[in-house]
Amino acid sequence: MNDFERVRDYLTGLQDRICQAMETADGRARFVEDRWQRADGGERARPAGDGPLLGGGGRTRVLRDGAVFEQAGIGFSDVAGTRLPPSASAHRPELAGASWRACGVSLVFHPLNPYLPTTHANVRYFQAERDGEPVAAWFGGGFDLTPFYPFDDDVRHWHRVAHDLCAPFGDHRYSEHKRWCDDYFFLKHRNETRGVGGLFFDDLQGDFAADFAYLQAVGDGFLDAYLPIVERRKDTPYGEREREFQLYRRGRYVEFNLVYDRGTLFGLQSGGRSESILMSLPPRVRWEYGYQPASGSDEARLAQYLVARDWL
Repeated sequence: MNDFERVRDYLTGLQDRICQAMETADGRARFVEDRWQRADGGERARPAGDGPLLGGGGRTRVLRDGAVFEQAGIGFSDVAGTRLPPSASAHRPELAGASWRACGVSLVFHPLNPYLPTTHANVRYFQAERDGEPVAAWFGGGFDLTPFYPFDDDVRHWHRVAHDLCAPFGDHRYSEHKRWCDDYFFLKHRNETRGVGGLFFDDLQGDFAADFAYLQAVGDGFLDAYLPIVERRKDTPYGEREREFQLYRRGRYVEFNLVYDRGTLFGLQSGGRSESILMSLPPRVRWEYGYQPASGSDEARLAQYLVARDWL
């Protein structure tokens, strides 16, 4: 088994474990799987326009209308192309003319209860070669939390799990990848973070064994970070006011994913499967012109949490 196959096997198993855990947490709904294929029997599919030839496939799983989750999506993909899309090639000129292959698991869970935060996680592996020779290979990923009605205990727990899983990989791993997360998930046009952060990393390379171990720590740590928050908040009473604020704040999630998110851009520009790429978007959302929460309200309090800080 080569390195790519080892990572691929871990990721498919991770998708299975997270699905089982979230079905148990929800207690009612189940994930429905949608398997898709881009290169069957050696055929290649070319997207519209002058995009890269793309092969591969994956399995997209979506849970809808559950007792806890309005929509929860988690996808695994293993895709390949003959050249990088513009969103990636601009940052990686050394990969010009190289073929590539990437696999990953990405999830976004949108709870029904406004007191239970939305969450996102992603772990991935990328490799490229030219004329049969390796050019580059790296890991990326992380997880982050987007509350609408934050609780300090939840935020500290989230970051404590992140800190502890980073500890075996160096004294500065948590602080560096926490800062990277704060910087990456920042809505410049709103001058606010998307949520309370977590971990984010990319281009992790140099020691395959150590880097793969870190990817696994992040992937496995997601449930340790999120499930306790689910149990604490899933039954919190709420009303129409909280629900409307949740839908309004979901708009920020949409704005980030469609304007800034590199994974979304990479998937769409590489001719990826739109349904799977856009499953991260919430099933219901609203925008309101000039909205301002009442001074001193719980809704106004959220702004205090949308600034990068040391949560520990």
